[in-house]
Amino acid sequence: MGMTMTQKILAKHSGLDKVVQGQLINAKVDIVLGNDITTPVAVNEFRKAGFESVFDKDKIAIVLDHFVPNKDIKAAEQSKTCREFACLHCIEHFYDVGKMGIEHALLPEQGIVTTGDCVIGADSHTCTYGALGAFATGVGSTDMAAGMATGMAWFKVPGAIKFNLTGKLSENCSGKDVILKIIGDIGVDGALYKSMEFTGEGVKNLSMDDRFCICNMAIEAGAKNGIFPVDDITMEYIKGRSNKEPVIYKADDDAEYEKVIDVDLNKIVPTVACPHLPENTKPAKCLSDVKIDQVVIGSCTNGRIEDMKAAYEVLKGKHIAKGVRCIIIPATMQVLRECVENGWYTAFLDAGAVVSTPTCGPCLGGYMGILASGEVCIATTNRNFVGRMGHIDSKIYLSSPKTAAASALAGYITEYEGE
Repeated sequence: MGMTMTQKILAKHSGLDKVVQGQLINAKVDIVLGNDITTPVAVNEFRKAGFESVFDKDKIAIVLDHFVPNKDIKAAEQSKTCREFACLHCIEHFYDVGKMGIEHALLPEQGIVTTGDCVIGADSHTCTYGALGAFATGVGSTDMAAGMATGMAWFKVPGAIKFNLTGKLSENCSGKDVILKIIGDIGVDGALYKSMEFTGEGVKNLSMDDRFCICNMAIEAGAKNGIFPVDDITMEYIKGRSNKEPVIYKADDDAEYEKVIDVDLNKIVPTVACPHLPENTKPAKCLSDVKIDQVVIGSCTNGRIEDMKAAYEVLKGKHIAKGVRCIIIPATMQVLRECVENGWYTAFLDAGAVVSTPTCGPCLGGYMGILASGEVCIATTNRNFVGRMGHIDSKIYLSSPKTAAASALAGYITEYEGE
C-alpha cells in the first residue's frame, strides 16, 4: 500500500522509507513557530528543561500578533518575554510592531514556509501552510520548547480523508464557503486526527488565498492537518519569496484513504456558520432576518489581499448600515500597504469602516471589537464558540468577506449577489 502526501513528508523528515497510519515517529522540523501568547509559556518550559541554546536561529519564527500593539500590561509583559528571548538567541524571524502580521498570513508571504516543509506551531491554525504542500500542524507550548531546542517533534502518523474537488466556484463564493460547507457536512469531529487531503480537477480553480483559507479551518473539522498538491499556482506564489529549494511530494496512486468525499464547487453557495459551532452551517440567504451589530473582516483565515479586494468590491461607493460597526483588519503590513496603494483604505473609510493595524484582535476576544451581552457579529474568522469574541451571551456568525461586507451594508446577514 502506498503513502498519502502527508505520510510521504513525515517519512522523509523522520528518515524512514515508509510510515503507516498510527505509527509513532520522531521527525525533523523545518520551522518552529510561536506567537505572543504561546511563546512565553514555551520560553518558561525551555528554561525549566535546562536548555541554553536553540537548534537553529534561522528555523524559529516568533510573531507578535494576538495582542500587539499591546493592549494592557499583561500583554506588554508577554511581548517583552518574546523580545528578550528573540534577542538573546538571535532569532532571525522575529516580527514585532512595524513589520508584524498575523502569523499564518505572514510566514507564507515572507517565504519562511514553503513546499515540502514539516512545520510545528504553538497555535492550532498552523495547519494553514498545507496550502503550500507542506505538513503543518499545531502543537502545545511544551512541544514548541522542545522543538526550539532540538529541531525535532514526535507525531502519530495520521490517516487521511481525500476531498475530490471538481468544478468552479461562482463569483460570490470563495474558499471560505467551501470549507464551511465541508465542515457543515462532516462535523467538527468529522476528520478527527486525520489529514484532509484536497485533490481533483477543481483545485486548479482555487487561488492560493482560497487554499490558505481552506487549510486554515481544517482544524475546525478536528483534522491533524490540511494539504493541497503543489501545482503551477503554488509555484507561482512561492517564486521570489523563499531561498529554499522547493520539494514536491505527491500521493501514491495506491495511497490508502479512510474515505473519499466529492465536492462539486459549482454547487457551493454563500454559506454561514451559525452560533455556536463551525458545523452549524446554513446558506446565507436563509438568514436574512438576523440583525447584526458588528462585522469583522480579517484574521488568519480571511485577512489576505484577495479578502481585502472582495470587501472593497462590495463596499466601494456605499455606506455601512446605521448602527453597524465594521472593523477591517489586513493580515500583514504588506496587505495593509497594498490596501493604501490601491485606494481601498480610503474606500473603507468612506464606507464608514475602521481599519486596524494587523492583529488577531477580536477573533479570540482580545481587543479591537469585543462584543457585549446580546450583540451579534458576522465575522470572517474561524471560530464562533460561546464567548469567543466577548460576552458569553453574544453571538458570532462566520462567513466569507463578500457575505460579511454585504451584511454590513444591509444591517442583516445578506448574500452578496453582485453589482
